[in-house]
Amino acid sequence: MIKSMTGFAAAEVIAGDVTVTVDIRAYNSKYLDIVLRMPSNYMALEEKIKGLITGQIARGRLEVKVQIKDGSEGTVAFEIDWARARAVRGALIQLKDELDLEGDISVDHLLSVGGMIKPVEAVDQSDTIWLTVMECLTRALKDLEAMRRKEGDFIAEDLNARLDFIATCLVEIKGDTDNLINQYQVRLKERIAALTQETVELDPARIAQEAAYLADRSDISEEIVRAKSHVKQFRHIMRSGEPGGRKLNFLMQELHREFNTIGSKIGHADTSHRIVDIKAELEKIREQIQNVE
Repeated sequence: MIKSMTGFAAAEVIAGDVTVTVDIRAYNSKYLDIVLRMPSNYMALEEKIKGLITGQIARGRLEVKVQIKDGSEGTVAFEIDWARARAVRGALIQLKDELDLEGDISVDHLLSVGGMIKPVEAVDQSDTIWLTVMECLTRALKDLEAMRRKEGDFIAEDLNARLDFIATCLVEIKGDTDNLINQYQVRLKERIAALTQETVELDPARIAQEAAYLADRSDISEEIVRAKSHVKQFRHIMRSGEPGGRKLNFLMQELHREFNTIGSKIGHADTSHRIVDIKAELEKIREQIQNVE
């Protein structure tokens, strides 16, 4: 099953006083690269979140934004900076004594300086928070998977059409080269006749020997067999349930190698034109599979 590496998904789950939202944006990448953004006080959940993603996605760059809002009592507390409070009080007392000021130092005076009382978010690391995050993330991943599969179906349709074209060309190339010896005999006779202006008597045995030698050097039967095997394996990987982007990329390199060899061995004009067309299709396939997981 071909899946694209690009996509977007978002989900929200509300459980009591806890609200979790997840946004996922997926892009092309050779490897799995997870960029996670979430409240710093919930970073204890980072490994669990990445583990859940890794279990479902094999390749691509994922930018994941997790927002957690907990409105329950006890989630927000305050702490006093006692060292600062004592230092400010001492400074106020010194100021009062030096300037001979009247009146008592009050809490209002201390608070007017600021920075002595700070809010502290009490992180709830109970199973409730994680279960809510997991549910929300699972929903987002499911939607992302559906989008990637849908786009993958379009890619697979395009790839199959191009593979059909290549398979047809392979049959035609094989047909063009089935009778190479006779083709080379005719070419040799025509060329020798043109060079000698038909003043030299040709030795049929010698012509047959040279034609057989040229045909053997131009034999592409092994390359055709391997190319057909690569096309078949390509289709098999596309139908497989496992991520196959890297394998498909490797097969593309092998197909390029086979057709380069065929092109270098065969000087037949029709075959050369077909090789050019095939290479153009292979390049388009290569561009497509860069987006395959």
